[in-house]
Amino acid sequence: MTFPDLLPLATYCWVMSSTPGPNNLMLATSAANFGYRSSVPQILGSQVGVAAQTALTCLGLGGVFVLFPALHAVLRVLGALYLLVLAYRLSGLSMGQGRVAQPLTFGQAAWFQAVNPKSWIKAVTLATVFMPTELPLVLGALLVATVGLVVGLPAMSLWAGFGLMIRRVLDRPLARRLFNLTMGAALVALAVSFLV
Repeated sequence: MTFPDLLPLATYCWVMSSTPGPNNLMLATSAANFGYRSSVPQILGSQVGVAAQTALTCLGLGGVFVLFPALHAVLRVLGALYLLVLAYRLSGLSMGQGRVAQPLTFGQAAWFQAVNPKSWIKAVTLATVFMPTELPLVLGALLVATVGLVVGLPAMSLWAGFGLMIRRVLDRPLARRLFNLTMGAALVALAVSFLV
């Protein structure tokens, strides 16, 4: 596989990784509230989770969705429910007296991909459209997952940078509260879109 062959794959990964979705909204919120450095585990966890999901899908997990189409509906419902939980958490509504919000950990961000419909769409598309047929299955799956990881890291870092820029504007508690409520509402809207 040559570089020109990788260009469509890398372009697709860039578009999927840089457009708004649950990972990017949560990441911008995290960086706005906790700073870039505290959000790095979330960036890495999300990307490692997506890479593992992509590799497993390329190795045949995607065939399960073809055999059992009802799993798509189950995934949408689980993803929507989890997004509602995250929206509640990110909006700050879950914080009681004395509790301090925390950014997502590496593990939480990685495991979130299991119920993130956008990540599944990306993984299934990569497995069905971009999987190189001239390479052995395992090598092809690793190549596709690695390209996604390499392209996704800077794309998600841009979202964290966006959150960091907004952080300067959110130095007043009311502004930060409104931002968190807005980002939580955006996640609720995404959750509803998964169910429609």
